[in-house]
Amino acid sequence: MKTSFFILFFAITSFAFSQNNYIVNTEDGRRVLLKADFTWEYIDAQISTKTTEKVKETISCNLPSDFMEPELNQKIQSQLKKGRATIEHVKEKVAKDNNCTIDEVLLLSVSEQKSKATYTFCANGKEVKYKRVGNSIIKHQKLF
Repeated sequence: MKTSFFILFFAITSFAFSQNNYIVNTEDGRRVLLKADFTWEYIDAQISTKTTEKVKETISCNLPSDFMEPELNQKIQSQLKKGRATIEHVKEKVAKDNNCTIDEVLLLSVSEQKSKATYTFCANGKEVKYKRVGNSIIKHQKLF
């Protein structure tokens, strides 16, 4: 029984690791397929300047051009470093959830304490809310 379980487990894990093609994003937003034979190719066509201008317009969230992100309490942020829950970690999660880069995520407002916080961001032209309870970062959802 142990032998058959070990063989089954080994077969399942080998299938999971046998997929060697990866898709990554470049700094300019294009997607690249990295193949197992050490070659690569672009998945998306080149981005024209018109589309990049449209993307910049949609990212604005109707903010003034001189918008500054609110300053956070540095004492609280330094305490959150151990649990990986600083504003940079929250921005990484927001960028990952909204398929954008960290530079495109803007902090609009914050209500922060040591044990919990509520953040409002502009990501991909949409206003999104996240909350932090302890070191856990989750998307804020309304029940009703």
